[in-house]
Amino acid sequence: MAKKNQSKRLTRQHKDSHGVIGIFGKEAKQHDITVGQVSQSVLTQLTIDFPTLSFRYRDSIRKEEINLALQKVDKELGQTLFVPNSSIIPDGGIIEVKDDYDEWRVVLVSEAKHQGKDIENILAGKLVGKNNDQDLMAAGNAIERSHKNISEIANFMLGESHFPYVLFLEGSNFLTETISITRPDGRVVVLEYNSGMLNRLDRLTAANYGLPINTNLCKNRFVRHRDKTIMLQAASIYTQGKGERWSSEHMFSIMMEIARTSMQVLFSDLFYQLQNK
Repeated sequence: MAKKNQSKRLTRQHKDSHGVIGIFGKEAKQHDITVGQVSQSVLTQLTIDFPTLSFRYRDSIRKEEINLALQKVDKELGQTLFVPNSSIIPDGGIIEVKDDYDEWRVVLVSEAKHQGKDIENILAGKLVGKNNDQDLMAAGNAIERSHKNISEIANFMLGESHFPYVLFLEGSNFLTETISITRPDGRVVVLEYNSGMLNRLDRLTAANYGLPINTNLCKNRFVRHRDKTIMLQAASIYTQGKGERWSSEHMFSIMMEIARTSMQVLFSDLFYQLQNK
């Protein structure tokens, strides 16, 4: 009964706020909305869409849990752990659903990274570099932690047929087309999307096997090579081609699409298990 009342309350709030428009109103558009806040809205929407299911949100997964999940796949896996309380903390947290066997299954993992302030600096007329005489700053390596998180979630979900990890990128280090920015003094600065000095997309596409970006890759791919079948867990990487900021509505739409894909895969998996008990 409590679950039913909660569902009714959430549905009423959703209708009163006019759906997604209400979730991300004028106030939200005037301030930066974190991917974690958007993830909480996804959780609310999933609870409304699937009122008979139980969902939960958590902001981290302990390394110990990851090792236990690996051991379920093969007892030789997940044996090494040096720091007992170590964990991974994706920016947007983790959403899970409870299956018919009282097991929590991952529905969505999200992160957002901003790297490269060249556009903002040029628009402000700010020069950068050691001597403050450059238009562009060489890209850094702030995104390297994303690789670790993706790998750890892949380990945690090694026994699954889906990988709902979505990474939102923004900033001048993630351009997909060449753009021109005008400084306050009228001088035009060109940012080449394929510049090795700026672009860091290639470092992240290592996490999705070079598959297309801005694409829902939640369903795992199974490829054959000679006598082997290989399962690919590819992160879904989304970037604003011209370096713009992500709107909360756009992020919400993508995250909901991936979460619903997860639900489709999980429902199919549950049906298979029930037929083969």
